[in-house]
Amino acid sequence: MHRETIALHFGYTADGHAPTTAVPIYQSAAYEFESAEHAAALFNLEREGFRYSRISNPTTDVLERRVAAMEGGRQALCVGSGQAAMHFATLNVTAPGTNIVSVPQLYGTTYTLFAHLFPTMGVTVKFAADDSPEAISALIDDQTRAVYCESVGNPAGNICDVEALAAVAHDHGVPLIVDNTVPTPILLRPIEYGADVVVHSLTKFMGGHGTTMGGIIVDSGKFPWAKHARRFPMFNEPDPSYHDLVYTEHFGDAAYIGRCRSVYQRTLGSVLSPLNAFLLLQGIESVALRMERHVENARRVAEFLRDDPRVEWVNYAGFPESPYYHLAQKYLVGRACSILTFGIHGGLTAGTRFYNALELIKRVVNLGDSKSLACHPASTTHRQMSAAEQQKAGVTPETIRLSIGIEHIDDILADLDQALDTAVPSQVKRGSSLGVPSAAPVPTVLAQ
Repeated sequence: MHRETIALHFGYTADGHAPTTAVPIYQSAAYEFESAEHAAALFNLEREGFRYSRISNPTTDVLERRVAAMEGGRQALCVGSGQAAMHFATLNVTAPGTNIVSVPQLYGTTYTLFAHLFPTMGVTVKFAADDSPEAISALIDDQTRAVYCESVGNPAGNICDVEALAAVAHDHGVPLIVDNTVPTPILLRPIEYGADVVVHSLTKFMGGHGTTMGGIIVDSGKFPWAKHARRFPMFNEPDPSYHDLVYTEHFGDAAYIGRCRSVYQRTLGSVLSPLNAFLLLQGIESVALRMERHVENARRVAEFLRDDPRVEWVNYAGFPESPYYHLAQKYLVGRACSILTFGIHGGLTAGTRFYNALELIKRVVNLGDSKSLACHPASTTHRQMSAAEQQKAGVTPETIRLSIGIEHIDDILADLDQALDTAVPSQVKRGSSLGVPSAAPVPTVLAQ
């Protein structure tokens, strides 16, 4: 079944339900047991079923099955936000004294979690010099438990070589965890290139309407946890918190999600509500069509900005001059994603004038909405980072990030044009013809 069809149909039939074509909203906290024995079997994980909505819910279950199928994964777990998904996904493989190796180009809050919060839990995150497999490999040691990357960096726009990073991770006996929020499985399925775990902020392109928070963790079911039992005792040794359950023995190739649900979702409770699951399912039904429009509009915007004399630089992987162009051809079938960054002549001051002059394009920190959005990362999403940390993540003081929506392209371009008129004197000379900033605000690039 193709992804476009999976997005509409997978994971739900009317069998056992009222004969509705839409997935019902099961707005219930708990579920009635047939007997004491039935309840015990559910809590012993001897039978499948629902017991409490903090752990699982029938509406959310459809969403989990659908997104797992779209990504080509084995199982999935929905949580309350993308940040919770990323947190649980990495927490599930670590313990005090261990570490994760990450690319440097990360969403600002992810960086904060890795650089500042994880160390208080005894987990270190080592940031590579760049996103090349060589830089990642150099940092992996006996205590490493995962390699982490964003398939397309936010806001850096770098494209990670997922296949090469997976090979490096597997050579060292650790999984590759990939945040696939920006391209979605419509443009890229990281599991097909060796990724072991995929996370999403469903709030973004998958939901697509800027109304609903949600996150998901998808497990490929392919990482051999039992083979690497020394590194991952949490999957291979009895868990005293769950009547000495051994996850690899009980769940087999679904051990990763089985443990994540049984340990972290059950005890920490970052729950996705049934209503939010329903709303996200509605968004996912149209994600394939929206992504086509997002991508095409972004291409037109990037070309407009590149050719405009008021713009100094544009960072867009769809340009042949981009250091990530060849990876866009490989992983995105030549279709660069719909987030891009740029800077205009006059630096931060002119950029601020431009940002304040926008009318149609919304000034928000979200991305992946059907509406076009603009963000100034240095003062918002990456505000807690030092200037050096921002630079490494692909953020400079003048950087504007655009998330291009599905409006008519003429209206998007008209708003950009009027905002540029407000920000930049008309006599300014043409900027760099290469489409990249001369002061090198582009993130540390993949080694060629």
